[in-house]
Amino acid sequence: MRRFYLSTLVLSLFSAQLLLAIDIVDRNAKLVEISTEFGLADGPAWDGSWALYIPDVKGQKLYRYIPAKKELQVVLPEAGRISATYYAEGKLYLSDNANAAINILKGKQTKLLAKTDTSEKPANRPNDLVVDHQGGVYVTLTKPGQVMYISAKGKTSIAVSDINTPNGITLSPDGKTLYVSSFVPKKVWSYAVDSPGKTSAGKIFSELDSGPEKGADGMTIDRAGNVYCTGPKHVWIWNPSGTLLAKIETPTKPINCAFGGKDMRDLYITCFGGLYMQRMNAYGVPPLPATRAEDQSSSNANRPATTLPEDVTAHLDVVYAQVGDRKLLADIFVPQKKKGALPAVVVVHGGGWLNSYKSKFRALAQELASRGYVTMAIEYRLGYEAKFPAGIQDCNASVRFLRANAAKYQVDSNQIAAVGGSAGGHLVGLMATGFHDEKLQGNGGNGDRSSKIQAAVVMAGPLEIFSGSVAERSRTKPDESNSNVWLGKTIDEDPELYKLADAYLHITKAAPPILFMTGEHDNPDRNEPTREKLRSLGITTEIKVYKDGKHGCWNQLQWFNTMTADIDTFLQEQLK
Repeated sequence: MRRFYLSTLVLSLFSAQLLLAIDIVDRNAKLVEISTEFGLADGPAWDGSWALYIPDVKGQKLYRYIPAKKELQVVLPEAGRISATYYAEGKLYLSDNANAAINILKGKQTKLLAKTDTSEKPANRPNDLVVDHQGGVYVTLTKPGQVMYISAKGKTSIAVSDINTPNGITLSPDGKTLYVSSFVPKKVWSYAVDSPGKTSAGKIFSELDSGPEKGADGMTIDRAGNVYCTGPKHVWIWNPSGTLLAKIETPTKPINCAFGGKDMRDLYITCFGGLYMQRMNAYGVPPLPATRAEDQSSSNANRPATTLPEDVTAHLDVVYAQVGDRKLLADIFVPQKKKGALPAVVVVHGGGWLNSYKSKFRALAQELASRGYVTMAIEYRLGYEAKFPAGIQDCNASVRFLRANAAKYQVDSNQIAAVGGSAGGHLVGLMATGFHDEKLQGNGGNGDRSSKIQAAVVMAGPLEIFSGSVAERSRTKPDESNSNVWLGKTIDEDPELYKLADAYLHITKAAPPILFMTGEHDNPDRNEPTREKLRSLGITTEIKVYKDGKHGCWNQLQWFNTMTADIDTFLQEQLK
């Protein structure tokens, strides 16, 4: 009987693994042909906003594809033999294979970062590349069997040596693991990153075990740390432990791939036959935002800059929780001039529970840090990756992390608040009112700490989920309802699940003060039942309405400074 039980358990686990493998690819969406107007399309890169860059190695052009217009444009008609691109810090990095150089493109002007070989007949020609948090570039040198590291200032060193035909390359989302594909033996190697440009001895991460003996090519990674590598006929996908999750077959040999699109769920694949796109139930890692004033995009002039203030120290992509293989990351900003324990603020981005990423709220996190708070802008699992309550469990884990690491980051563990916008506002409201419900806590770590916050700021987030507009949309427009995707059920299929997600229903006398903020044209009456309930229990609450403001006005310069100042005033009053 025990043997039968164990066999059944193993079979169940295997079946679950197969389901997971199927789920990472959106099987309802077919592989889409974007364009075949290439001699040979190679390493693409998404700019984090509206365009995908694609080099044509044979045609010696650099293209830009704009999904919103379904338009392919030539950016550089005489780009030369560019083998790969990578977008980070507001700049496009180019692997110039012909001239053995790594260049940076801004506008239509290229600037040399470094040469990979300075001889007259260079052998050390760059192939694929990836950029780290410090602005340093890892680039594969296929012929000599090396990976070169080029610092942000152009200094070169060898990060990996003695690897057979290195080709594709990518970094784990936390920047701690470097993955390199070996073209001829069709293996993927992993290297622990000890410090920028310094790696430990490599080990085989995975193998491509079908097709010809050679062909492991370009690589990318998603937000969950799943590794993608193009092979002879497929794009292969493994989880962070090296378990194969899925393969995507392409019409011709795939060369490279990169995530892009408005919600970062479009996997763009370059092939011998052109450019293709596959929708995924996974989210790509967004490009690193610009941290220097000269790298800020002029196209987003109405948005607050992400320039790092001089009086703030940044700790980027810190692992704050882990669930299985999935590492949850946060950007932590600490004021330099303040001494002793400081109040802290968890910053939760919006996106309808289904898209966006933590750096969308970086400007707000940095501005609050300049005002004296330790801020923590978090990512959390979105609806196409994991269903509720995963996202709120991640949010609560972030508070526990701050308390467990209070000394390291100068945090007063008795003075922690949270700020969120839109769907992030809902999550912050649920953090404030549902901290006592074990179902919302999860097992992300630091379970001996409390997730209770001392103040909350909700920017245009719906706190009533079992009632109000969210519930109505679940019923009347089920195919357009974000909550139906995020929770995995309609309200009528599982009303108890909607009750669990409802911040209003969780309110007790133990709830902290909550400030509501909204634009004039963004339904100021939203959450009035919640405010009435808070007031009836003697809990401090208020609402601030901003003239001419629409949804998302907190991320636009016309309102950003005023709203940040109002958040600061409220937190100063409540965090004492």
